Amino acid sequence: MNAEINNALEVLKNGGLILYPTDTIWGIGCDATNEEAVSKVFNLKGRDASKSMIILLDNDNKLSSYVREVPELAYELIEYAENPLTIIYSGAKNLAPNAIHEDGSIGIRIVKHPFCQQLIQRFRKPIISTSANISGSPSPANFSEVSDDIIKGVDYVVDIDQHDFSKKKSSTIMKLEPDGRFSFIRR
Repeated sequence: MNAEINNALEVLKNGGLILYPTDTIWGIGCDATNEEAVSKVFNLKGRDASKSMIILLDNDNKLSSYVREVPELAYELIEYAENPLTIIYSGAKNLAPNAIHEDGSIGIRIVKHPFCQQLIQRFRKPIISTSANISGSPSPANFSEVSDDIIKGVDYVVDIDQHDFSKKKSSTIMKLEPDGRFSFIRR
């Protein structure tokens, strides 16, 4: 795994795109603070720039670096969530402007996948995570379902979990307001 982390780190540091396994489905990733790299993800997916993407962090201690006001409830939700949980927060900061939704919000998931955790920890920055598909196409449930266009469009394909054919699904998404009110976007 160390060699794969080193290879992915080099690509991220140079503004490139990686195709990698997460605790949910396979994702396309890049440095979430690099506007040019984020643009490459939008272009590869053919995704409307008005749609935001989520970022991954390795632990919840880093939330306050990217969100102006983290509601206390967020820490409990993250700790007790049984399935991968993406929380949309208001007041995103210190990220590429095109990674942030037009309303100023950002979706963040604290990842539990060992490769992702170590990669983000060593990179010391959040990474973009968006489903490894062309916009409008179904999200791949495992590596075997990732299209050739995506594989050829990234700078590096991580060689971990490619032979795991179990069907993965996307995370639960909820919007959490600074005052603690929340609503589910996707369960």
